[in-house]
Amino acid sequence: MTDSKRIIFIGAGAVGSYLGGWLDHSGHDVTIVDPWAAQVEKIRADGLKVEGPHEPFTAHPKMFHLHENELVARQDKFDIGFVAMKAYDTRWAAHFIDPFVKPEGYIVSSQNTWTDPIIAEAVGAEHAVGLVMSSISVAMWEAGKVERPGKKRRRDEGHDVFRAGEHDGSETERIRDLIEMLDPIDAGKTTTNLWGERWAKLSQNSMGNPVVAVSDMGMADLNGDPRGRELQIRLAAECARVGLACGYKVEKFGGMDPQMWADSSRGDVYEELDGVLAQKAGGANWRPSMGQDVVKGRPTEINQMNGYVVERAVEAGVEAPVNRSMTEAILAIDEGRLKPGIENVEMVLARAGF
Repeated sequence: MTDSKRIIFIGAGAVGSYLGGWLDHSGHDVTIVDPWAAQVEKIRADGLKVEGPHEPFTAHPKMFHLHENELVARQDKFDIGFVAMKAYDTRWAAHFIDPFVKPEGYIVSSQNTWTDPIIAEAVGAEHAVGLVMSSISVAMWEAGKVERPGKKRRRDEGHDVFRAGEHDGSETERIRDLIEMLDPIDAGKTTTNLWGERWAKLSQNSMGNPVVAVSDMGMADLNGDPRGRELQIRLAAECARVGLACGYKVEKFGGMDPQMWADSSRGDVYEELDGVLAQKAGGANWRPSMGQDVVKGRPTEINQMNGYVVERAVEAGVEAPVNRSMTEAILAIDEGRLKPGIENVEMVLARAGF
């Protein structure tokens, strides 16, 4: 293991709790700050229960309410800071955590969507590291307990979950150390292609998360439904085309090369992709983050996810009607104008012309 580090998280939701709990369990000195009062008090009293494809354990990170920032400021500065808030909270969260981290330290974006440039603006690109988490699902349905589905870590299937990268594409000692720190959780690697990894992750999220949220179904059920699969494929196709048009070297997502998703209008390609998704109908009926947000009545990251794809599509001169239709539907759910249900899959496709 790397030398023990002093680490601070802003955000004790599912991702922040899972990473923070594991890092504490691995021997690092972990402090977590969160605005959810019940979460802070529960972990202070009973510890953080962490369950997944590993032996369950209870971690005991130091917990602070957001308003207790003065108490955090009185501690020694931290080696590493993690921003683990929703994407729409990135700017203030980065400004909040920055003063607590040593000048020679760095801040990690452990989030979905395209948050890295916002953190770079707040703290400086030289103090920012991107952490893309590929094909890992975690959930927190009650205070003090975080869970990850499955019976095996992804490393057992030859998959690298964590991809740490510098904004300038360089290979550095600190991103190698970061991957080594995260190794007890699951496999990882450093990358000189942060933006290609980010766009792949954005595409993966954009093809799955909102479909679960809009339909009120789990991923396995969606993959068992032909129109549910079609909606995922058409969202992924637009995401791939936009990323490639923007000049990114987009990595594989959904197990397939981006060009294959982009070419899904070809009948033979569509049939192959449809078959790949159909095979997943027997998998875990999991709800990714946006599906969890809708169940909890919490604002979604739709503007930072599919909405961002639409913004970049306009800049690149690429059509993205399905992502636009999906963004409008999820915003309607956020605002209470639409109820989640399987009928919304048909509505989103129809409004996009399919």
